[in-house]
Amino acid sequence: MKNRMLILLAAAFLAPAALSAQQIKPFKDGDRAVFLGNSITDGGHYHSYIWLYYMTRFPDMDLRVYNAGVGGDAVSDMNKRLDADALDKRPTTLMVTFGMNDTGYNEYNEPGAEEFGEARYRKCLDDYRSLEKRLQGLHNTRIVLMGSSPYDEGAELQGNIALRGKNAVMERVAAFQKGAAEANGWEFIDFNAPMTALNRAGQKNDPAFTLCGRDRIHLENDGHMVMAYLFLKAQGFAGKEVAHVEIDAARAKLVDAGNCEVTEVAASRAGLSFDYLACALPYPMDAVARGWEMTRSQSLAAKIVPFVEEMNREMLTVRGLKGNYKLSIDGVEIAALTGDELARGVNLAVMPRTPQYRQALAVMFLNEERWTTERRFRDYSWIQFNFFQRRGLLFADNADALEALDREGVNDGWLRMHRDNYSQMMHAEVRDARQAEIDSLVEKIYRINKPVRRKITLKKV
Repeated sequence: MKNRMLILLAAAFLAPAALSAQQIKPFKDGDRAVFLGNSITDGGHYHSYIWLYYMTRFPDMDLRVYNAGVGGDAVSDMNKRLDADALDKRPTTLMVTFGMNDTGYNEYNEPGAEEFGEARYRKCLDDYRSLEKRLQGLHNTRIVLMGSSPYDEGAELQGNIALRGKNAVMERVAAFQKGAAEANGWEFIDFNAPMTALNRAGQKNDPAFTLCGRDRIHLENDGHMVMAYLFLKAQGFAGKEVAHVEIDAARAKLVDAGNCEVTEVAASRAGLSFDYLACALPYPMDAVARGWEMTRSQSLAAKIVPFVEEMNREMLTVRGLKGNYKLSIDGVEIAALTGDELARGVNLAVMPRTPQYRQALAVMFLNEERWTTERRFRDYSWIQFNFFQRRGLLFADNADALEALDREGVNDGWLRMHRDNYSQMMHAEVRDARQAEIDSLVEKIYRINKPVRRKITLKKV
């Protein structure tokens, strides 16, 4: 009941966005979408979840999505690595998000916090103007500015005192991002306002509820799925179904079908059967928490936002049946259903036993393997731009670089944590092999994500 109330509150908070026009153009065949950001992008899943939507919903679209996040980055840092770590991926669309690190941290709970916030806001704006000039020169690249996910000041978290006033400064950053996008004819999406609203809605029933993780900053998997939902909603996908089938069993007649092909409809006293070829796969929701120190899974987002109701409906409606029936697909028993339930319509996209959902799960797991391997490149980039660049050793990848890392790593746990990955990835041959793994995984995904014809039967019990 509590989860249902949160969904209803979310729908109310997000209703204005649902009524607005499409904010961001959908990706198209051949696009290379690069997400430039900080640690929320670097270690996060939202871009991977967005790509998974396209992998399953548009199986014939050749899209590439790239993570170009580096932990700890402010907008000035992104400007320094723009060429070597974002434009090198040849983006047709570049998503740019910043604000969390730009606005500072502990000083908000010290004297002079208001002056500190103002100074950080002004510096962020000035630093952005330098990046903006470079973005204006990218005539063949579509730019999307993204207001950062929020710093959650409202959650009651044991051992974590909120930095009061930080998110207000982040909201100001998002506002000038929006203005800059409008002035340049770019696109814009804000994550801060809707996610703050969702946090407040959840905290009405659970004071410790937050999408923003135990540190109020780094989202868990469900929070990243919320970001993916908001992005896809901004692209205009609310109300876009996987497929739908409506059959009149009494007449053995197809009444309606959407995004699919239905043939060979046959009915008898024993039940009903038909052949079904969808144009898309259902969106699989991972029930395992994945990533460093993650404790919440992607699938929990379905209790927070109406992603399933708005974007993941594969509806089967059969009218004119009385009694109880077993639903089977390709001979696999899926569910026991009543004639009344079938008349109201059932959502196959949330039934994990269906062959099409199992097919989509394989896509999901391959995409997760791709994400995991890509993370090794992001850790390599982190150490290049957060350590070596400042010491004149950017991409030196030699014995001097490794020795410098070992010297300073004695007193720096972050450097020690990245040492093993760097000692491997510093070799071009290893990087080439890792990239070949990613390319192979993506090629495999686009080979297995094509829907196939299924035999659906309803057998009277």
